[in-house]
Amino acid sequence: MTYREAVDYIHSVVWKGSRPGLSRITELLSLLGNPQDALRFIHIAGTNGKGSTSAMTESILREAGYRTGLFVSPYIKSFNERICFCGKPIENDALAAVTATVKPFADGMADAPTEFELITAIGLLYFKQMECDVVVLETGMGGRLDSTNVIKDPLATVITGIALDHTEFLGDTIEKIAKEKAGIIKPHAPVIFGGRDKAARAVIEDAAKEAEAPFVAAEDTPITVKRTDLTGTVVDWGTYKNLHLPLLGTYQPQNLATVLALFSVLPTRGISVDEDTLREGLAKVKWRGRFERVSQKPLIICDGAHNPEGIAAAAEGIRTYFPDQKVLLLTAVMADKDYRGMVEVLSPLAEEVFTLTPNNPRALSAADFAAVWQAYGVPATGFDTVDAAVGAAVAAASVSGKPLFSLGSLYMYAEVTEALEMLGIIK
Repeated sequence: MTYREAVDYIHSVVWKGSRPGLSRITELLSLLGNPQDALRFIHIAGTNGKGSTSAMTESILREAGYRTGLFVSPYIKSFNERICFCGKPIENDALAAVTATVKPFADGMADAPTEFELITAIGLLYFKQMECDVVVLETGMGGRLDSTNVIKDPLATVITGIALDHTEFLGDTIEKIAKEKAGIIKPHAPVIFGGRDKAARAVIEDAAKEAEAPFVAAEDTPITVKRTDLTGTVVDWGTYKNLHLPLLGTYQPQNLATVLALFSVLPTRGISVDEDTLREGLAKVKWRGRFERVSQKPLIICDGAHNPEGIAAAAEGIRTYFPDQKVLLLTAVMADKDYRGMVEVLSPLAEEVFTLTPNNPRALSAADFAAVWQAYGVPATGFDTVDAAVGAAVAAASVSGKPLFSLGSLYMYAEVTEALEMLGIIK
């Protein structure tokens, strides 16, 4: 099997659809010899923030000398990004080989696994083959019925912020969604809650108590943001003073507090990291597509926000980093999202908007999206192609000197950054 054949197989129509449940992944992993039972995990769930939290956690563990696995979704440019070993995406040949091993077992199942279940099995088998010391395992959409929840005894369970998203699968209230996320909690494994919602905290704390699992809330240790600018954020948290995090975004201190709370309990599970190593691991962390500065001249920032909590965080970031000026927006949206709510939040911050139609059957057309912005009094133009939208937005930013903020899904990020590379703006 070649790499292209492997990716085509994973994405093939046979595997499409979301069917929550653990029966298929349990059967598939059993056929593969249960590779997950040979690994140690930090299991991370949440509505927003779990990707950044996972990236920080993995970077610190890698700096401490551990052989790390990182399982995340979605990918930005290459599928391989979803399965990383020691900070590097799985090699093409390795992905092809592992997929070839998994394929006959998956094909032979009466109830075929979903795409995400297949990817989970491929990742877990690869991590075993690479003899990972610790795997940072990010859930997909949910928790209780997420295919990653097949693991039995994690080193710790982390649940980041809880917000209304994927309500058709997870429930239509914060409490219902929190209960689904809390489904990854395992007996006696420490639980770290990184959110601030009191209702969600109550649900998760109750679940931890029922599992006789130690519970730690990151918010119980105050975090002091000492400096925030385009070079990153400097914070104090507990005994840590002047910690520097290079990731941008006003929400990152909260994610950092979650990570620090995690590392405060990991010594009870045999994982100890000294302060100097932790600082160095944080200094080296990279996480693309989340309030990421991709160009200095013109100043361009990309953010993958696509749900109400993410949009609110992006708006807060714009106000924080650019308090005295409006910004140019390059943006797109799915037709099934609350795009009018998004415009209502962002329109006071926008000088001009450039809309595009992403390569997705669910996308709202650029022209229709531009009309919504115009209805809120913001000059907006829809473009037929990504290249045209990016070109016009970059030209406007270069002439005006105003920051250009690219806002949309992580998949849109890939299209926009490819166009920026073609223009020679980023390399």
